[in-house]
Amino acid sequence: MLRLFGALLVLALALAASAADLAVGAPAPEFSLRGSDGELHALADHVGQRGIVLAWFPKAFTPG
Repeated sequence: MLRLFGALLVLALALAASAADLAVGAPAPEFSLRGSDGELHALADHVGQRGIVLAWFPKAFTPG
């Protein structure tokens, strides 16, 4: 039980440290990513639109 609590505490601290980098409601940093269509998509290209959804699938279309 003590090991489980320790593991959960470490996990909570790690999540809190990574969440401190970007607060909820803060503007997203500028970035660009290559899409599955081969095009480069930048966040700046979509400023003023209603919303942006960024989704990724680390193991999509890969064996194993």
